[in-house]
Amino acid sequence: MNYAIQRDRMVRRLQSRGITDPRVLDAMRGVARHRFVEEALQGKAYDDDVALPIGDQQTISQPWIVARMTELLEPDGGGRALEIGSGSGYQAAVLSRLYHQVYSVERIPEFSRRALRIIRALGIENAHFKIFDGGYGWSEFAPYRGILVTAAAPELPAPLLEQLADGGRLVLPLASRDDPDDQVLARVTRRGDGVERETFGACKFVPLLGRFGWPT
Repeated sequence: MNYAIQRDRMVRRLQSRGITDPRVLDAMRGVARHRFVEEALQGKAYDDDVALPIGDQQTISQPWIVARMTELLEPDGGGRALEIGSGSGYQAAVLSRLYHQVYSVERIPEFSRRALRIIRALGIENAHFKIFDGGYGWSEFAPYRGILVTAAAPELPAPLLEQLADGGRLVLPLASRDDPDDQVLARVTRRGDGVERETFGACKFVPLLGRFGWPT
């Protein structure tokens, strides 16, 4: 199977659905998404609106939402990014093409180790992984120009806001505490001591578990 052709087709579909940032489109074109899923699912890896299972009731997000969230970060090719929820490692691989360094936190040890193996096998050296409660972020390398959360939180985790650089952007799904499936995609931009909040429609993610989410 010619995955390069499939990636080109995926990128064209992303463009037709409103993804316009050329950096993001190039990053999506350059990452071998099929390497991050089981062999039996690789034929579906480039369907732009399909999330695929990776085990433990978790998924690799569909390419469209990966591209959309990445575009909302407005990456300019430099700085550091923080990802909360490594999952398969695919989102970190995309971010690695858009930031100098990427730091990714994952609570499930098996996922973090597998993501690191795949990332390194692909020759990506600027993505780093940590096993911990993602709501606490990774303060050692803060501040971050971009923070991306791949699980729905009932509120904005305070440590993540503290680790966001002035002018930096945090993109995450926010959910109702009473109904974790009631979610909206949000962006928070740091403006000195204040923040600017925006929303971008409904979305569907697994819930954030841990201190700043739901109990494990």
